[in-house]
This record gives sequence, C-alpha cells and structure tokens, in this order.
Amino acid sequence: MNSASRKALTAFVVCSALLAAGCGSSGGGSSASSPTGNVQFWTLQDPTNTVQQAQVDAFNTAGTGKVTMSVISTDGFKDKVRTAMGSSQMPGIFFNWGGGSLNDYVKAGKLVSLDPSIFSSHFLPAALQAGTVNGKLVGIPARGTQPVFLFYDKKVFADAGVQPPKTWADLTNLVQVFTNKGITPFALAGSATSSWTELMWIEYLVDRLAGPELFKKIAAGDWSQWNDPAILKTAEMVQQLVAGGAFGKNFASVNYGAGGSSTLLAKGKAAMQLMGSWEYATQQAADPNFAKNDLGYVAFPSVDGGQGNPADVVGNPTNYLSVTTAAAKTTAVDFLKTTWSDAYVQGLVAKGEVPVTDNAKAALTKAPDPAYAEFQYNLVATAPAFTQSWDQALGLTLGTPLLTEIQKLFNGQSSPQQFVSGVLAIKH
Repeated sequence: MNSASRKALTAFVVCSALLAAGCGSSGGGSSASSPTGNVQFWTLQDPTNTVQQAQVDAFNTAGTGKVTMSVISTDGFKDKVRTAMGSSQMPGIFFNWGGGSLNDYVKAGKLVSLDPSIFSSHFLPAALQAGTVNGKLVGIPARGTQPVFLFYDKKVFADAGVQPPKTWADLTNLVQVFTNKGITPFALAGSATSSWTELMWIEYLVDRLAGPELFKKIAAGDWSQWNDPAILKTAEMVQQLVAGGAFGKNFASVNYGAGGSSTLLAKGKAAMQLMGSWEYATQQAADPNFAKNDLGYVAFPSVDGGQGNPADVVGNPTNYLSVTTAAAKTTAVDFLKTTWSDAYVQGLVAKGEVPVTDNAKAALTKAPDPAYAEFQYNLVATAPAFTQSWDQALGLTLGTPLLTEIQKLFNGQSSPQQFVSGVLAIKH
C-alpha cells in the first residue's frame, strides 16, 4: 500500500455528510424483504478482486441467495459508500477499514451486529478487534494483515558488525553506531503528505510505555487521556531521536516509497525503516535483488520500564466486510462464512496476502515468500493486542489534525509539552 492509497483509506467517513443525508434513523429507508434474498456487495478495486469474484461465484452455486459484486475504484469508493449509506441505495455488504471508519454507521443504526459465536473461532483474535465497534461485531476480516515493524539492510548491519535491536537501549546505541559511519539510522518520510509514517513511531512508543489501553480510552472518546505521562514521555523520546540524528537532517523533505525513504534503505544510505508490511512489496517492485538478498525485518523493540507487552503490534489488522440493514441478512451472513474457506484463503495467499484466519498458516507454504509471510502471521497470531493505526481509528476529523501536531513535533516546531497541549486542543 503506497502513501496515496493509505491516505485515501484514512479519509473514509465524515459524519456531517451522513447527517445531511438523514443518518439519524435506525435502519434508513432500506430493509431486506427476505432473509435469503439477493445481496449487493461493494468492494475496492485491487489485485484480489479475481479472488473475490471466484468467492462470489462459488457461493452463488449453493442456491442460498445470490451475491452480486461491484468493483469500485479507490478514488471514488469512499464517497460512493458515504453517499449510499445516507440514502435508500445502501449495498448489502461493503468493504471497509474497520475502527473509526465504521463509528458513524454504527451510531446511525446502519450496520447489522453479527453473532461473535459464528465468527470468532475462525480468525486471529487480534484481527477481530478493529471489526468491533461499541461492543458490537460489525466487521469480518476479509484480506491480509498489515502490521508495522522494523525493516533493515542486512549488508549494512553486517558491515557494521551489529544486530537488529531487541530493546530501546539497543536502538539508541545503533543510532550512534550508524551516525558515526555516516549512515542515516532510520529512513523516514517526513514530507507534508507522509506524516503517517511519523505516527508509527508515536503509536509504538505509547503502546510500549503504557500498553494498548491508553489509546483505547482515547479512541472511545476520552480525549483527556492525552494528559497521560506516557504521551509526554513519548514526545520526549521522539525529540531525543531527532536531536541525535536518528532520521538524518533532511527527512522533512523525503516522501515514502521508491525514490524516497524506501530507496534510502535499499541503497545503503539508511540502515532501517519503520514501516507497514507493504514495504516488502514496495522494495520487491523497485529493487527485487535487494528485497530477495538484503532486506531483513524484526519486531519493534521493547522499552525498559514500560507497561506494554513487547509482543503488541500496531498497524492495519486487516480489511473488513460489513453487513448493512439493507441486506438479506441470512444470505449476507452465509456469504461472510466463505471468508475462511480454504479456496478463498489460498487465493489471497497466492496474491501475496497474509490472511488472519485460523487455517492460513498451512497455506503460507505456497506464498511468494513463505518465510516473510510466516513472520507476519506469527507476529499477529502471538500479539496480545493489535492496535489499529490511530488516524484510521480516530477518523478524518480527529486524525488529520493529530498528524499535523505529530509533524510539528518531528520538525522541531513544537516542544514535547507543546505537542501534548496542541493535541489536547484538537477536541475541546
């Protein structure tokens, strides 16, 4: 996933648009006339659409209702769904990103609350979290997982005679090692459009210092939690990294991807990069030899004295399918059960995805890079908590100004205390 598409995913729901279209009703103008009728399924255009179509075709041969899939381009997807959800033309099932992108739809009574007993045993627990909103299961995992972790250049590390960091002390020591060698310790895309890459550092440090519960409280609406000492400590740690040269001197002008931070890593100009699992695909497309021979990856390190579990993960747990009140519910729920079928899981794996189903691990032996796929799967399978990317969990209204405050902190335009005050001021 590149920076442009990720930004598009973040800007998914704006409640005011729903309110203008009459989102206050519990079920809207649409209702299913029969529990086993036909269902419209809207999905995002991407390389896995062929796998989804095969899933639809197989389901439709069973005779329990028909599903019709509509593929919508990335640029128009969020707007089309938002408009439809405020009208009588809602799809029965739609693709989404979980978390904050579903909050307004849940509040408006547009989504069907699904029975956890049907689905929970088939998915990794950490991946179901972002599909649960206000205590209701409204999103079922339907794609691969996208955890964030550290990528590194094996050759650069071997030449320096060092190992990837396991602790924060290791990490800060490596900053000194690589700056002494004239190598940027961490490639960082800090341009105006890439501030989400800086958010990853904040997410992990807060998790390691305070555990996942702190952000859960914030996402649930308690904005005063930004006063927690772990937030200020995180900002101070970021300030120390920047001052110590961890990201070099010009990161504010670097974009994410080929030609930007990923190229700095591939060309040995940077030793590491904190990034989502899609970084492998980015490197494979731009520099396949580097991806095959020298691209390493490890979990984010522990932080001494922190309350968070070092096995916790942040990022995008997966993408989801949700059922609306316009759907023939029995047909829709039966279709969602196909998301853990062997054929569907194997189809995703063949496309380079790492599904979050309980039967995925056996299929990963046929992944394009089995070792990398299994690393991701195990990272998520053993994670006590998988915190969704904050900007997506909070939604556009709160997530966008948060990114602005984070960028000011990294650029030295705000002190750690000013960062805390600035974030608190976002929501009065």
